[in-house]
Amino acid sequence: MMRYDEAVRVSDNRVWLRTPQPENFDRRSTPTMTESHSTDSTHRLSHRVLISITILAMMVGGVLMLGRGGPLGNNDLLAQAADKGKKGATENPFPNRPPAPSLDGGVGWLNINPGSEINLKDLRGKVVLLDFWTYCCINCMHVLPDLKYLEKKYSKELVVIGVHSAKFDNEKDTEAIRRAILRYEIEHPVINDANMTVWRKFGANSWPTQVLIDPEGRYVGQQPGEGNRELFDKVIGLLIDFHKKKGTLDTSPVRFDLESNRLKSSPLKFPGKVLADVPGKRLFITDTNHNRIVVTDLSGSLLETIGSGAIGRKNGRYPDATFDHPQGTTLVGDELYVADTENHMIRVVNLKKKTVRTLAGTGSQARFRADGGSLTQTALNSPWALSHVKGTLYIAMAGPHQLWSHKLGTDRIGVFAGTGREDITDGPLDRCALAQPSSLATDGTHLFVADSEGSAIRQVDTRAGGSVKTVVGAHDLFRGRALFEFGDIDGIGDKARLQHPLGVAFHKGALYVADSYNHKIKKVDLKTRKSTTFLGNGKRGVTVKPARFAEPGGVSIGGDILYIADTNNHRICTVDLKTGTLAQLKIAGLKPPAPAAADHSDFAASGQAVAVPKQTIQAGKTVSLAIPLAIPAGFKLNPRASIIYRAVGNKGQQVIDSGGLGKRRKATPAGDTGATASLALTGKPGQAVVEVSCLLPGLPRRQGGAVQAADHSLEGPGDRHRRQQDNVAETSCGSQARLEGEGGNPPRKRRNRRRTRDPRDGFDEVQTTDYDRWFALLLIPFPVIAPRRMPSWLISSSRTSWKPASITGTAPVGGTRRCGPTSTAVGT
Repeated sequence: MMRYDEAVRVSDNRVWLRTPQPENFDRRSTPTMTESHSTDSTHRLSHRVLISITILAMMVGGVLMLGRGGPLGNNDLLAQAADKGKKGATENPFPNRPPAPSLDGGVGWLNINPGSEINLKDLRGKVVLLDFWTYCCINCMHVLPDLKYLEKKYSKELVVIGVHSAKFDNEKDTEAIRRAILRYEIEHPVINDANMTVWRKFGANSWPTQVLIDPEGRYVGQQPGEGNRELFDKVIGLLIDFHKKKGTLDTSPVRFDLESNRLKSSPLKFPGKVLADVPGKRLFITDTNHNRIVVTDLSGSLLETIGSGAIGRKNGRYPDATFDHPQGTTLVGDELYVADTENHMIRVVNLKKKTVRTLAGTGSQARFRADGGSLTQTALNSPWALSHVKGTLYIAMAGPHQLWSHKLGTDRIGVFAGTGREDITDGPLDRCALAQPSSLATDGTHLFVADSEGSAIRQVDTRAGGSVKTVVGAHDLFRGRALFEFGDIDGIGDKARLQHPLGVAFHKGALYVADSYNHKIKKVDLKTRKSTTFLGNGKRGVTVKPARFAEPGGVSIGGDILYIADTNNHRICTVDLKTGTLAQLKIAGLKPPAPAAADHSDFAASGQAVAVPKQTIQAGKTVSLAIPLAIPAGFKLNPRASIIYRAVGNKGQQVIDSGGLGKRRKATPAGDTGATASLALTGKPGQAVVEVSCLLPGLPRRQGGAVQAADHSLEGPGDRHRRQQDNVAETSCGSQARLEGEGGNPPRKRRNRRRTRDPRDGFDEVQTTDYDRWFALLLIPFPVIAPRRMPSWLISSSRTSWKPASITGTAPVGGTRRCGPTSTAVGT
């Protein structure tokens, strides 16, 4: 976990903790320890109590703080809630919470209908979980499986929203975040908080941080760090139980227009690493998001693929074996060692027997730092890269910010270098600090490490009594400041700057570095420590002339050829080191793995099927479909509406091209109340029966969802700011339209609040005295501090709302060919 605030300070033997509070929090209304107790003896006692609480927190891994009383354990929270349940079945387990701030201030939204955005008022009735993250951060990556678990378990009650508050300059770009969403396979909305506006509103101070908002739009609490699945599972369950009984829970389905719907298939998908084997005349490409290893010859001719492409950790022969987003590899004889990153395992590929087995790891992430142990009984934490030196396998363990080692032929694996503190500090192996090591190279004696979060290249002496020193980049700065010293500056040693390098290769006394977030390849002279740009102009792109890359993640050298895993461009490039000529490696015959069976249950018709009379289709390449939708008076389709349709043909038909059947495709809005779609024809005569269904994934009203009011207003009882929650309105063409209005909760009695105007931003701020009621888990493993302060907390009041229960289509009209949700059409 990387911290971004000076309010929590961590050293090797002391921890100061405070409950997060907005910058403008009125401390006069809440007694503090110094205000309440002024004698020296009491101060000493207070410090002893604080130290005791901190030690207890470190022992149990976390402290739950709820209410004004002090630290409580997780079980105490449940016991407290159970006690409240005895007093009254509808008593709020988290009372007196302030309204949550708005999400205004971002520069773009992703995983929703393009051009739209989400307002928290649109999500009244849902539990909302905000995930503050930055896509470079390994701890943020570790949170994603927990979010997926919660999203699946509470699919009807919970909405997760990612708030991407970038660390690196490159991460502020919306397109860069879009590609990260695709790479990490994120399926919830994400706001680009490039200016950290939302971050400041919610008082976040570390990556990652999760914030929980209840169905009435009130702030419940925030939780920094990773490994909080169980805590959020319990708290979300309590909120759901209470609001279900109260009648303020909305269980309507919410679906979003994902970026993955617009991603085209490609032979490679976000290849992370590449390894050249000159003696064997082979190239090993880690096809990371296809969960496989692609083997070609050095010129790109396909030899074989290792792995089925499915996610898993199954051992066996190549077609049956499975991986989970593998990264770095290294070759030892006839065995290829693979960092199976998201399985948290090291796998071994026997290239002669064509089999895969597990060398190390349990398949579960190590949640806390460990010294090591038996190979198959020791949990690992995001192994990212591998290297082999004189019989020892070295592992870049990105999760705990360490290097691990395993002497081949033994049963032991353990820490080789790094304390586990995330920083860039030089020194002996057991006292140095690393920052998310992501690539390894060797000259036979030393390891060279791409320390991505520190934007540095490190040199590690593998001999007895060895040490770590920094070749390029800032190091040994006060309070972890080196983690924020990045840029794009050619220079010598400490003066040079990189931006999140993910790849490094050694060749003839020099290092070639994939300076990933600068979209460059740089060359480092090891004698002079001089870093210079070798290829790339700093702009993201896919061209060969001029040379442009998109976050290259891996490099390897075979002879005089540099191979580059151009990750976000889904390709491998080659560079002739003698001439500097860049080319794209063409892999003839390589195809993406067969996709898993798609779930089309969301296309179930909400109304009756509409039969379309038999029609004759003229010869041509396509047939157009007109899909009418019954839109209530005063409503119209937003031109940006994402209308998804799916067509299924009868068995044996030869009229419609089967390549376009059974797949989700996007229709085009036509006017205010209809859509058009098309199907490719084979050109063969015959008859076909086609069933067509369509779906309107909804989006909030702020800039229009799939359906919006024509006059941009639909007032509910006593409220002009009604919620038109069309992200809940799921449409199947052909059934009769129905619109139901819900007035929502009656207006609440306002508590006495002092309303002030913050001149810096022009928003109203509501000050309350409830901010000391939080739940927070103290995580010790990965604290790093940067001296920044967080500005004001902004709060918006909740309002009542309206929503459509369903908006659906109508039967065909006139002689034009039209299809309903499970409509039938016959072509001859």
